[in-house]
Order: sequence, then C-alpha cells, then structure tokens
Amino acid sequence: MRELIEKNQKITAIPHDFKCANKGIVKEVNQDGFVIELDYEAQGFLKHNYCEFYTQTNHGTLYFDSYPKEINGKLITVANPAKHKFLQRRQYRRIKFVNELKITCEDKVYDIKTLDISAGGMKFITNDNIDIEKEYNVTLPLSSEQNVECIFSPIRVEKNNDKSYTLSGRFSYKNSKDKMTLTQYCAKRSIEIKNK
Repeated sequence: MRELIEKNQKITAIPHDFKCANKGIVKEVNQDGFVIELDYEAQGFLKHNYCEFYTQTNHGTLYFDSYPKEINGKLITVANPAKHKFLQRRQYRRIKFVNELKITCEDKVYDIKTLDISAGGMKFITNDNIDIEKEYNVTLPLSSEQNVECIFSPIRVEKNNDKSYTLSGRFSYKNSKDKMTLTQYCAKRSIEIKNK
C-alpha cells in the first residue's frame, strides 16, 4: 500500500453515513497505515468502524475499505487495508443508467432519456434540438430517497437516423457533497455489476 498512497496525496473518505463524507490530504505514510488531515472535523468517523476511501493514482482510481485507528480533530490515522481495487483508468467510472428525465435551462424544459452517467458527466437521447452553448440543470434519482443535483454542459451532439439527438457532456456541481455522492454511487454500482 505504501507505493500507492503518498504524502500530500488528495483522498476522499466516506464513513457509513455518506452525509459525513470528507476530503483531505495524506500527511504521513508508514508501514502500518497513514495519517489524513481532513478538510473538516471528523464528524461521522468512529474508531475501528470501516469507511470507504477513494484517491487518484497513476494506475487509475484507487478504492479500498479501512478504519480509523485514531481520531484527533481533523487528523485520522487509518490502518492499512487488507485489499484494494482499481476502479478504472479514466477519472470517473461510467455506468449504464437508463431513465426518463427532464433538464431545464432558464424557463425551458426538455425531455431526455439517459444512457449512462459518471461523476464527470452523462450521455442521453432527446428529440429536442438542444443548444450546446448553454448549461442545463438536471436532477438524477439515485434511489427513492436520494437525488443529486447537477449542471450539465453539452460537449458533443450527434443526429440519429430517427431524427433524435444523442448528447454527451460534463457535470459541474453546486456543492461537493453531490459530486462525492455520485462518485460513490457509480463506484458501488460498477462493483455490483462486475460481481453479478
């Protein structure tokens, strides 16, 4: 693990209650684990309770479960995990996500059918001719209790034979919690799909 986690590396830490998700910087690495200085107080983190961790490496997105051995304000000392996984080489994991949704821009509403999503963006089909110079608000329903608000910026549009359009684009967010929630959702779904 020492060759994958380095000092000054950015890392996302998600305890059992994802609402307490936090980000931080690795301050120290040793043979038993590593120390993270979180951006905020370690609310929701408990000693010896497992959390999820995500970080970018040269090999792709590194994901593992581990637990804090010590918690001191914003500093948490994390035990070396028993195992880890690389989710993929691209920055965000893209998963199949088929839903009939609406996107809005100013006072206009457009019907879309999503094909796939990631924390970085989405692809969808629509019958509407959408202006790719504008930004659109979209709410992604991840479960019956959980939605994520995103701002969609189109990057590429293709006209299909049936006169519909396929658009791909990237997301930006009004808050970092929505981005972390979607990153976690896509990572979990990707693992579930692989294990089927």
